[in-house]
Amino acid sequence: MKVIVVGGGIIGCLTACMLKQRGVDCVVLERNTPGHEASWAGAGILCPIHPWLYPDDFSRFVDDSLMLFPQLREQMEQATGVDIQYIESGLMIPEFESDLVSHRDAALAWSRKFNWEVEALSVEETMLMEPSLNGAQLKSSLRWPKVSQLRNPRLLRAVQAWMRQLLIPCVENCHVDCLLESSCGVTGVQDSKGQKYEGDAVLLACGSWSGELAEKWGCSLPVKPVKGQIVLLHGPVGTLHHIVKHDDAYFVPRSDGRVLVGASMEYVGFKKGNTPEVVQALLHAMLRIAPGLKDAEIEHQWMGFRPGSPDGMPYIGPVESRKGLWVASGHYRNGVCLAPATAVMVSRWMTGEAVPEYMHSFLPGRISTASETLGYPEF
Repeated sequence: MKVIVVGGGIIGCLTACMLKQRGVDCVVLERNTPGHEASWAGAGILCPIHPWLYPDDFSRFVDDSLMLFPQLREQMEQATGVDIQYIESGLMIPEFESDLVSHRDAALAWSRKFNWEVEALSVEETMLMEPSLNGAQLKSSLRWPKVSQLRNPRLLRAVQAWMRQLLIPCVENCHVDCLLESSCGVTGVQDSKGQKYEGDAVLLACGSWSGELAEKWGCSLPVKPVKGQIVLLHGPVGTLHHIVKHDDAYFVPRSDGRVLVGASMEYVGFKKGNTPEVVQALLHAMLRIAPGLKDAEIEHQWMGFRPGSPDGMPYIGPVESRKGLWVASGHYRNGVCLAPATAVMVSRWMTGEAVPEYMHSFLPGRISTASETLGYPEF
């Protein structure tokens, strides 16, 4: 069996590795440089934004994916020597007097249902752990001590090194154009230069570009780019200890004193670049939520295009109307978090093995109900 993987981000590359381990030949086709879009730009938080707002099947998928990370990390580090800086930093959600929405009750109920260890902290307990927060406005907080993070660029470096060891070819700057088909189904793809890549199946995993390519192939896949901007601060090590999430911004502390402040949600197509207005909005949110970071140096800023979907959930599985065409896209803000389970499930599914029933909630042909809180941002 041979699979043509369209897309060289974390989803496409890791799935190719899992397929190869199951004896499937793969080639990865990437429109630019592998792993330099949303996979690289993300913050590496291994927990969805507000998982209690999603259907239960999404949480089951998240749990299965997170359970795979320790083994995957060990396997990749032994094979490649690349440290992905997987750190159990914990997650904290502070609640302030000025907040318009309280997530406390829903978050606690979800945590009990899915057995996520959580602590309800007082103002004093919160400030003892995170003195950089705005104690004057703080009401309380929730803390999940087992939530982890990693460095996206390091994860991609490890996966790409693993691909090379597994002898999986990756063709860069390959703009896939046509879907090749016969009376038996999909047989491959052709790029914009006329080069054909033939196989037994095609996996569409090119992130934010998946929707427009699927449309070109006559398929409905409502995946669209949602731009996110991030600011990188650099201050003393230990200024912030936990990942801190709030409706206005999140903060991810690295072990070297750097802190990621993110991230905007902009429905502007593929318009690149950082903008002063958004960067200032993120910094103002920092001053409201974590004023202890105010003296940190602004070191860098960047952006990426998340593959958004109407309901915030990914599209994974076979396309019913096109035999041999599979999809793994639309992971939105949860691509890295869901990458291990996506790769494992898709590799099993494509080679004829059964997958959990919950995976059918992510089928490409499902009816996606638009969600203002989880899906595309409103403007």
